[in-house]
Amino acid sequence: MNSLEQAEDLKAFERRLTEYIACLQPATGRWRMILIVVSVCTATGAWNWLIDPETQKVSFFTSLWNHPFFTISCITLIGLFFAGIHKRVVAPSIIAARCRTVLAEYNMSCDDTGKLILKPRPHVQG
Repeated sequence: MNSLEQAEDLKAFERRLTEYIACLQPATGRWRMILIVVSVCTATGAWNWLIDPETQKVSFFTSLWNHPFFTISCITLIGLFFAGIHKRVVAPSIIAARCRTVLAEYNMSCDDTGKLILKPRPHVQG
């Protein structure tokens, strides 16, 4: 391969990588919003659950039954974590980090948007 073909290949790879990471951004934003909303609901429900004087007087399960908002939001939050929301909210960062690992072998790297960073070749003295 001559250097022109190599440059075209690198440009095509960079375009595809930036396109893929940009494509993940809307879904990542939605998952982040879902996580924020459910977390705030859980925190609000937990606060109401904890400040309720009846919570200390009844059994644990009865107190959960008396506070369905907290119970449902807590179960939803746990379900979201089991479904992998913690990976979905950082998916572009995971992709970029894995690409950096592979590109390091070729004296390259990439930023969080997928733009390639060419590193200088190490100077070997012989």
